[in-house]
Amino acid sequence: MAGQDWFEKDFYATLGVAKGADAAAIKKAYRKLARTHHPDSNGGQDARFKEIGEAYSVLSDPEQRKQYDTIRTMSGGGARFAPGAGAGSGAGFEDLLGDLFGGASGARDSRGQGQRVRFSTGPGGAAGPDLEDLLGGMFGGGGGGGQQFSGYNAPAGPRKGADVDATTSLGFRDAVQGSTVTLRSSEGASVTARIPVGVRDGQRIRLRGKGSPGEAGPGDLIVTVRVEPHAVFTRAGDDLALTLPVTFDEAALGAQVEVPTLDASVQMKIPAGTPSGRTLRLKGRGITNGAHTGDLRVTVQVVVPQRLDDQARAAVEAYAAATVGADPRADVLARARG
Repeated sequence: MAGQDWFEKDFYATLGVAKGADAAAIKKAYRKLARTHHPDSNGGQDARFKEIGEAYSVLSDPEQRKQYDTIRTMSGGGARFAPGAGAGSGAGFEDLLGDLFGGASGARDSRGQGQRVRFSTGPGGAAGPDLEDLLGGMFGGGGGGGQQFSGYNAPAGPRKGADVDATTSLGFRDAVQGSTVTLRSSEGASVTARIPVGVRDGQRIRLRGKGSPGEAGPGDLIVTVRVEPHAVFTRAGDDLALTLPVTFDEAALGAQVEVPTLDASVQMKIPAGTPSGRTLRLKGRGITNGAHTGDLRVTVQVVVPQRLDDQARAAVEAYAAATVGADPRADVLARARG
């Protein structure tokens, strides 16, 4: 990033955090803004999304954040400096540089208290710091040749290439079992990527070294995975869930019934007297994610026949006659009146 950007841009305001915000607050603010302003979400603007990413890349890096804070302070974006202690409001410039560069190499005079920093005379004869010396010391160079830093001679050093975003859609089964996909990044590059087992909808996967090229190596490719819904299964963490229809007699008398899983069908026991809506659990029939395998949650749904032939109707009527006096709503009515 050019030094001029650091002088002119307020990254704290971009993310909406205070200057003293900790790393967790900065990360939380970035994630919220990135979701809101992503070009793929609700017509987000690419320029705004890039501003948010630019601010986060600096403030999330402790070394870059320290350098940014110092440059912003010198440009008037932070606390003001006085030419020296007692010369007005604010910290003395020599004291500030001493804090910045540390005791032995700080900005003191040459009387045994560290490196001497050269000052220049600005308009009106006021003494001020020589920014070539200051920025050169901060970024690894002196006042001589090297890469320009916004008009000052201070090599910024080689930088990694930019990270690149991409999106891919997977079927439910492919997401659970893992898949290899071919992606086309926003820059038009084609990349083959292995999507790990158990990936979730909306999960972001970082592929190291698959982004834009740079002097210090390529950046990363960040893949957002969209998982298509399944016709039968839903997901809750590493567990799978489904609703299983059963007949009245299976629920009332108990039965062994066939239950589908992602791999094959299995037999499950329905205990006698199982009410509609009860969830039974099949251990180890969920999603394998590393060393852990989830379960399959089966919610029983008692099916009521839409039509009854004469024989079935007679059987139901006989059952109703045999259970006269049993009111399943009695408890609810009593509690409602209580």
